[in-house]
Amino acid sequence: MSHNKNILVIGSSNTDMTVLTGKMPAPGETVLGGAFRMGAGGKGANQAVAAARLGADVAFVCKLGRDVFGDNAVEGYRREGLDVSGILRCDSPSGIAVITVDASAENCIVVAPGANARITPEDMDSLKAKFSASILLVQLEIPVETVLRAMEIAREAGMTVVLNPAPACALPGRMLELTDLLIPNQTELSMLSGLPVTDETSAAAAAKVLMEKGISNVIVTLGSKGSLVCRKGGEPVMVPARKVKAIDTTAAGDTFCGAVCTGLTEGMDLGQAVRFATAASSLTVQKPGAQDSIPYRKEVDKIL
Repeated sequence: MSHNKNILVIGSSNTDMTVLTGKMPAPGETVLGGAFRMGAGGKGANQAVAAARLGADVAFVCKLGRDVFGDNAVEGYRREGLDVSGILRCDSPSGIAVITVDASAENCIVVAPGANARITPEDMDSLKAKFSASILLVQLEIPVETVLRAMEIAREAGMTVVLNPAPACALPGRMLELTDLLIPNQTELSMLSGLPVTDETSAAAAAKVLMEKGISNVIVTLGSKGSLVCRKGGEPVMVPARKVKAIDTTAAGDTFCGAVCTGLTEGMDLGQAVRFATAASSLTVQKPGAQDSIPYRKEVDKIL
C-alpha cells in the first residue's frame, strides 16, 4: 500500500438526537430521561471525521437531503477539513438517529436512513475520480449493493479496502473477497462466520473462517477487553483495552476504524495501528456524543 495519507470514506451521514436516561425502557414502558442533545453522526461521517482529526487527508461521500440537516452537515464537514465535493443531495430527508444512553454508558440506537438509503451503485460510477486514495473505508448504513460497487471500483484502482460490517447483516461472498481488512465486533463476526463469538478463542476461530473466504486481515473489537488482530498465516494477537471510566460508548467503534486507517496510511503495521486506535477510542468513550466525542491527534499523542 502506498503510504499517502489519503482516505476515501463512503457511508452514512445522520443528525443524532440523544437522550440520557437512568435505564433503558422495556417494551411498552415510558421512562423519564435526562439531558437531550443534538449533533452530527452516522457511521460514515463519524469515521471520516475521526480520520481527519487524527491527521489523515479525507474525502467523504454520502447522500443528504435538500434540508436544513443536510446544509448543516455539509458545513460541519467543511469545518473538519473534509473534501466534500463528492457529497450528493436528493429530495429525501437527511438521515437521523435517535439514541438512548443509560447510566452504565451503554447505548441503544434507531436510525431513520432517509437520503442514506438513496445512494446507488450508479452514484459510485459517477464518482470514480474520487477513487484515487490509499484506502477505501466503508460500512453498512447505506445499501449493500452500493457498498459492493464502491469496493469493486476501489479494487480496480488498487486501493486497500477496509470494511466495518455494521450494522450486522448477511453479506454476499463477493464483498468478503474484495475486503483487505475487516473490522467487526463480536455480534457482526458471529453473524458473518456462523459461529458463536464469546471470547478471544472463539473470535479467533470465527475470524479464521472469514480469512478462508479471502479476507487477509481481521480486527475483532471485543469492547472493554480490547481487540484481537488476526492476520492470514499468523497467530492472533490480543491488544488490551485501556482502562478508563466510560460515560458514553457512542462512536467509539467509528473512532477506532478511522484511527486504524489513519495509522495504516502513515506506515504503521497492523498491530501499531490497532494500539493507536485503542488509545483514540479510549478518549471517545470518556465524552458524550458522537462526533463531539472524537479526539484530535494531539490528544491521542499525549496519552501515547
